[in-house]
This record gives sequence, structure tokens and C-alpha cells, in this order.
Amino acid sequence: MKKNRTSPFWTMLFWSIIVSFIIFYPMLISIYVFLPLMIGFMGYVLVVGIDKSRVSFIVIGLIYLINLEANLSLPLFLSISAIILFYLMIYPHLFVLKKCKYCIPLLSVILIDLLYLILLLGYDYIFETSSIVIDQLLLYSLIVDIFMVFLL
Repeated sequence: MKKNRTSPFWTMLFWSIIVSFIIFYPMLISIYVFLPLMIGFMGYVLVVGIDKSRVSFIVIGLIYLINLEANLSLPLFLSISAIILFYLMIYPHLFVLKKCKYCIPLLSVILIDLLYLILLLGYDYIFETSSIVIDQLLLYSLIVDIFMVFLL
């Protein structure tokens, strides 16, 4: 029997698109502020990578989040800290909903975004800074994050 394998061209094209996205999208966000941050989506990718021991997912999520925080001058490692807190405290309890195919990813993205927002607002309060302005663009970013769950 012949195994169905993906050609090396398509595999290389796929990975080059992923790497280009990880490197250049955070730079575009700093220029075009209407682009969504996708912290929740990449956080969920990181959580799935940790949960299923997928090193490629972990690397993709970490590099994207560090690149995003560096390009937007956000507190470094705050998003990763929020995701690790989510993974340790909340994610194990979401498996009650395992019959619903989209419930766990959907709730994960929403809760990661909310936890990151709470930590960021707490950081701003403690250090008396202003990292973000809460407006309609943040809500738009959350909605796009939610829609990205259905692509994964």
C-alpha cells in the first residue's frame, strides 16, 4: 500500500507562511492598530501544545507572544504568565464540557483574553502606567480571537 504523504513543497510553503506570520504580524499590529492582537488564540495554541506535548505549537505560541509584547511595548512575559495561570488553574476544570467540540476552545480563548486583560490592568494600576486603552478595538480583537478558534 502506498502511503499518502504531503509533498515537501507544500510542507515548506506551509511552514514558511507560519513563520512569516509569527515574525511580521506583530510588527504590522504596531503600525495598523485596527489589526486584532490574537492573544487568546495564540494562548490556546500554546495550551494545546503543552497539553498534547506538541513542541511546534509551543514554539509558535511563545515566539508570537514574545514578539507581540516586544513590538507593542507591553510588559514582557505577562501574556505567557496569564496563559500558564490559565493552564494550571482553569484548563483542567474545562474537561467537564468535553462532549461539546467547540466549548473548550471557545471558553479557553475568552478566559485567556479576560485573564490577560485583568493582569494588564493590575500591572497598570500597580506601576501607575497606561499600557492599553480600553475601547472598541479591544472588543473587536476579542471577537476575532473567538472566530479564530473555529479555524483550529
